[in-house]
Amino acid sequence: MKQNRRKFIINSALTLAASSILYNELLAETYNLPKGLTILFQGDSITDAGRSFEQSQPNTSLGFGSGFVFQAAAQLLAENPNVNFQIYNRGNAGNRVSHLADRWENDTLKIKPDVISILVGVNDYWQKLNLGYDGTAAKYESEYRALLTYTKKKLPNVKLIICEPFVIWGGSGITDHWKYEFPAYQDSAAKLAKEFDALFIPFQVSFDNAIKKSKHNIWSPDGIHPSPAGAYLMAQTWIKHFIKNIL
Repeated sequence: MKQNRRKFIINSALTLAASSILYNELLAETYNLPKGLTILFQGDSITDAGRSFEQSQPNTSLGFGSGFVFQAAAQLLAENPNVNFQIYNRGNAGNRVSHLADRWENDTLKIKPDVISILVGVNDYWQKLNLGYDGTAAKYESEYRALLTYTKKKLPNVKLIICEPFVIWGGSGITDHWKYEFPAYQDSAAKLAKEFDALFIPFQVSFDNAIKKSKHNIWSPDGIHPSPAGAYLMAQTWIKHFIKNIL
């Protein structure tokens, strides 16, 4: 009896393993996944999420940080083990667009990614309120356009993903000022996505829908930096649009 049970378990395990391989082969065929794809995440602290700057190689837990990049990358790697994804996180806390431009050569172009996902904008407005930065939505758009233009010149075949900067309304760091000025930054990001034929990730809609069903602090304590639940929501939003529109 024990021997038959052992055979059943072994055979079941082999069947599951075979099914998993077949699933991933079918997935690769369905979405026409390239066998090698280098994906780079860029942005500010929301992308950074405490990543280790010493872990510069791709596909490392410490290098991903603890935010949405970790969760999105983990799902891509787990669901597509036969696809040679090389995924990097080069987010840096406190960054505005101008900070990205300052480190773009080493942290972006040197990697030669096939896909660049960028989330930037919250500091371009937040630092205006808190640090005396003299930025405007027009300045944000102009600097962002220059960065994207330069990127396409250096990497003409790169696929761009522009993530919408967002806020979670009701968070402790969000005042009424955000309602009047911050939407212009979001509009600029959406405008640039169309201008550069980039995939646009609508994070604001995802969070707006989420707080209709639950308290805002489930998704972020301060309205800017996502909680683990908020990071999961971001990752799922990113993955959904990535799979549908990039692969």
